[in-house]
Amino acid sequence: MAEPVRVCVTGAAGQIGYSLVYMVGSGAVFGPDTPVILHLLDIAPMMNVLNGVCMEISDCALPCVRDVVATDDPAVAFKDIDCAFLVGAMPRKEGMERKDLLAANVKIFKVQGQALDQYAKKSVKVLVVGNPANTNALICAKYAPSIPRENFSAMTRLDQNRAQAQIAAKLGIPVTDVKNVIIWGNHSSTQFPDVRHATATVNGEEIPVYDAIKDDAFLKNEFITLVQKRGGAVIAARKLSSAMSAAKAACDHVKSIFQGTKEGHFVSMGVFSDGSYNTPEGVMYSFPVTIKDKKWSIVQGLPIEDFAREKMDKTAKELCEERDEAIAVCQD
Repeated sequence: MAEPVRVCVTGAAGQIGYSLVYMVGSGAVFGPDTPVILHLLDIAPMMNVLNGVCMEISDCALPCVRDVVATDDPAVAFKDIDCAFLVGAMPRKEGMERKDLLAANVKIFKVQGQALDQYAKKSVKVLVVGNPANTNALICAKYAPSIPRENFSAMTRLDQNRAQAQIAAKLGIPVTDVKNVIIWGNHSSTQFPDVRHATATVNGEEIPVYDAIKDDAFLKNEFITLVQKRGGAVIAARKLSSAMSAAKAACDHVKSIFQGTKEGHFVSMGVFSDGSYNTPEGVMYSFPVTIKDKKWSIVQGLPIEDFAREKMDKTAKELCEERDEAIAVCQD
């Protein structure tokens, strides 16, 4: 057995946390031969609920789980951790846009950035799930200056998974037969789900998704709106935000970081923009990336048509506005 990986989950008593701790403990993220020590953080009023979650982790008898630390103290939760799933945030409710969450949540991520800076390993990999995820990740990294900023990322894997599933359903093929769907920009209703560079395996042959579907109007309109609005549709149906699918996407994201991407495949994640594809620097923008040795690289050289350019610029504008608003809130 390898050395245990110390994994922190914030908001661990919440809906996403409930699914997430099981997946992490099962070996689905770091591998079946890698033991994990779970650091579970939540606020003081949730500690009884968190203790119930700990009982269930014990009752699952998960072979990868070496120990569980349940706490409401960030100093304990972030101590010497290798990986953090920052889930805990005010959830979006029906009728709310992510911007409504911004003021409350960026303050949470400022405090967590400061705590990570003080207590976590400098090699820690930090995934921000709590919304608005891209801007929360930006603020968290800003207040953790001793941790390399490339160690912070925001989750757009849920959007990628949603888009991939919609294409697979349209073609009547398994989701594993669709690859290289891209989510550009913000994890919000301005995101751009792009299948121009995606392929599908149909009848044993790998072909471009546009050629497989043969319906440009669908791919440039209904499909994009469906993915952009999917979170709202789940809330309308469940009266609660996405939890199981969000936890699965968070695990997919971190698994890609720790285990790398397959040859010929790329995944989407919100990372610090270096100006690639004429995006503004200094925001957390979702790009297609490949990952090796826990280091991501933005996929370069993909041709961008005018339709895509307009969508990419729109989501970039929103990210710049969110960034400026968030920095102002943190300075109040």
